Amino acid sequence: MILPKRKYRFARELLAAWERENLISSEQSKKIRGSLEQSGFDWKRLARYSFWFAGISLAISVFAVLLDEVILEILEGFFELPDSAKSIILFIIAGLFYLWGFRRKRKKPEKLYSNEFVLFAGAIVTGAAIALFGIAVDTGSGHYSLLILAGSLVYLSIGALFPSVPMWVLGLISLASWFGTETGYVSGWGAYYLGMNYPLRFVFFGILTIAVSFLTSRSPVARLSRSTYIMGLLYLFLALWLMSIFGNYGDIDTWYSASTGEKFIWSLLFGIAALAAVFWGLKNDDAVSRKFGVTFLFINFYTKYFEYFWVTMHKAVFFAFLGISFWLVGRYAESMVNAIKEKFFDSSRNEDKI
Repeated sequence: MILPKRKYRFARELLAAWERENLISSEQSKKIRGSLEQSGFDWKRLARYSFWFAGISLAISVFAVLLDEVILEILEGFFELPDSAKSIILFIIAGLFYLWGFRRKRKKPEKLYSNEFVLFAGAIVTGAAIALFGIAVDTGSGHYSLLILAGSLVYLSIGALFPSVPMWVLGLISLASWFGTETGYVSGWGAYYLGMNYPLRFVFFGILTIAVSFLTSRSPVARLSRSTYIMGLLYLFLALWLMSIFGNYGDIDTWYSASTGEKFIWSLLFGIAALAAVFWGLKNDDAVSRKFGVTFLFINFYTKYFEYFWVTMHKAVFFAFLGISFWLVGRYAESMVNAIKEKFFDSSRNEDKI
């Protein structure tokens, strides 16, 4: 088994610990250690970075093309076409990119990053085509959120059919953009929609996205459920963070007139949500939830510090209090780890005796 350097080192340390605790014999440990191999150069990461640079170089080449007089004349002819015609041409080009990507996946499935790059190029062209289509059919209603929805459906469909995590994530980002613009349009671009400002709306949008990730975890698109879960947590905690600062207020005057207690309620809910994510992650061995919870718990503390105590409280006092509180949490967690470890080793020894 070929493992990355960090996992290889962890596996060897784990085998050594098991051997010290007499959970496995030295012969078993030697046999397993002999089956492990440390990977050499990280070609996978090099491939990823190479295609990133390829995308940047492609963008630079577009600007370089614009300096060429012959190609510039061709582009001028294209831009003189009606918006509807330009949209149709770009849709055809985007379709060719997607068709090329699907064919490459069938013939060369190992070329993961180059296949994804072809789809990404198609996504860029799709966005331009949809924008031109919107200009062509514009009636002055300002209901451009439908165009964003169309783009998100295209990206989500391609992401599910390929399947492609980057395209799926792009679709989720576009879907969130549609949600924000659609609720803004329906509310007449006011501060509230169904009594909720923008951050509060995205709290529910994040919860819905997380629910979808659990529902799709055992579906044909299960590979995409993890990225859906991460995006849902990102929407949820960013929205809760904004709620902890601005609350459910629609304008600055209302926010200024609100009491400190009313504002603090949202910070308390934010902190509870972060702690819940940490405990969920610890209980279910969910590293994503645990990291989100810890990160945004610190963000909540720092935000409240700058909001309430930056002027009045000495910095040393605040961070000393913060350090002591987390030291107590760490000490409790350490005692729980030791208790679990002792229970595990005791049960193992009892099994050996039996």
